[in-house]
Amino acid sequence: MDLEHLYRASLEKWGREAQFDQAVEECAELIAVLKHYRRDKADATAVIAELADVTLMVGQLTWMLGEDEVRAAVAEKSLKLESLLAR
Repeated sequence: MDLEHLYRASLEKWGREAQFDQAVEECAELIAVLKHYRRDKADATAVIAELADVTLMVGQLTWMLGEDEVRAAVAEKSLKLESLLAR
């Protein structure tokens, strides 16, 4: 199953609001596992699993909100980061 089909099916099954809530939940789980990882209470495998969940949710949100808009925002933020790094 390609990702766009997966995103569309998820949106149709659970709805827009549930997908926003799921994205928040996955980000919170990543935050928690990163805190545990820093204290040697979680391993890289746990971090990778949560990164995968967040990556899928970011992909879905990007698809939902507009890939061109997100791409433009990423380009803008990249320029800002480059400027900060050059200081």
